[in-house]
Amino acid sequence: MKPRRLGYGYGHGRGRRAAALLLLLFCLCFSSLFLLLLHGSSAPLEPAADEKAAGGVAEAQAEVEEAPLPPGNTKVAFLFIARNRLPLELVWDAFFRGDKEGRFSIFVHSRPGFVLTRATTRSRFFYNRQVNDSIQVDWGEASMITAERVLLSHALKDPLNERFVFVSDSCVPLYNFSYTYDYIMSSSTSFVDSFADTKAGRYNPRMDPIIPVENWRKGSQWAVLIKKHAEVVVDDDVVLPEFQKHCRRRPLPEFWRDWDRPIPAEAWKAHNCIPDEHYVQTLLAQSGLEEELTRRSVTHSAWDLSASKDRERRGWHPVTYKVSDATPRLVKSIKDIDNIYYETENRREWCTSNGKPAPCFLFARKFTRGAGLKLLDSSLIAK
Repeated sequence: MKPRRLGYGYGHGRGRRAAALLLLLFCLCFSSLFLLLLHGSSAPLEPAADEKAAGGVAEAQAEVEEAPLPPGNTKVAFLFIARNRLPLELVWDAFFRGDKEGRFSIFVHSRPGFVLTRATTRSRFFYNRQVNDSIQVDWGEASMITAERVLLSHALKDPLNERFVFVSDSCVPLYNFSYTYDYIMSSSTSFVDSFADTKAGRYNPRMDPIIPVENWRKGSQWAVLIKKHAEVVVDDDVVLPEFQKHCRRRPLPEFWRDWDRPIPAEAWKAHNCIPDEHYVQTLLAQSGLEEELTRRSVTHSAWDLSASKDRERRGWHPVTYKVSDATPRLVKSIKDIDNIYYETENRREWCTSNGKPAPCFLFARKFTRGAGLKLLDSSLIAK
C-alpha cells in the first residue's frame, strides 16, 4: 500500500486552527479591555471590614490634627490651665476664627491623661493641644506654678511665639482677635499684676535671704509675658524651691461651706501663702526686671464681694458669673474700666495701648458655660 500523501486538505485544516486560535486570543484581549474600562467607570467596591477600620482610624487622626497655619507670623501663645474639658470652647472658637493669618498657638494643661479630641471638645482649634507631661494641680499649692512652667516650656519651643498669655478655663475674651493681638503686640513689656504685699501672713521669713522681703510681690496669676520673661520663669531654679518649701495655703474652711463654724485660733498662726499669686511677680522683681513690666493684668476678676448676700460668692475665690449675670451692662462695665488703683503702693495705673488711652482688660473671668454661650449668642464678646 502506498503511503498517503500530505496534500492540500491537511494544510488547509492547520490554517483554520491557527485562525481560530488568533480569533480566540483577540476575543480574550477585547474582553479584558472591556472589563477594565467598566471597572474604572463604576463605583469602587466596598472595602473589607479590616480596611474600613484602618480607614476610620486614619480619618479620625486627620480630623484631630491641628489646622495648618500660614508660616512666618509672630504669634501669641494662649496657655490654658484647665481641670478637664474647656467649658467655654465655643466662645474661644469664635475668637480664633477671627484670625486668618496664623498669629496664635494654643497649649492646654489639663489633668494627666486627658486628651482633646472630637469626643472631648467641639472646637477643632483645641484638637491635640494638651501637653503630654501635665501634672495633678491642686488649688493654692505650688503645683499650679509648676503647671505654668510646663506650659511655657512647650510654648517656647516654637520660635514664632513672642507673647505668652495665661488663660483659665472660665475666662472669656472681651474683644475680637485682631484687637487683642494688636493690643498685646504693641507693648514691649509684659503685663503682670504686681504690687508690694505689705499685709502680714503671706511672706514667710524663712525665705530670707534668698528672697528678701523687699522683693516680695503679690498679684493675679493671669499674666501676659514677653519671651525674655517667659524664659526667666522656665529657667528659674532658685526662687521656685523656696516657694515649694515655704509658700503654702493655710488650711482654712471655705466661708460659704462652714459659715457658722468658728475658725481655730492656731490656724491664723500659719502663713497663708497662695503660690500662684506671688511667684511670677516675685521672681521678676528678684531678677531686677520690674522696669520691663506693665504692672497690671489684662484679665478682669471681681474680688470686691464684701456687700454680696450670696454665700456662694464669698470666700477665697472671685465671683462666678452665671447666666443671669451675662448682660450687656456687665460687659460694658468691665470694658469701661480705664484705670486701676493699688492701695499698698498708692499707685494708680492708667491703662494704655500703643501709647494711647485704652480699656484695661482684654479678658474676664469667671464665667459658667451657660453665661459664656449667652454672651456669645448676644454678640457681646469675641466677635
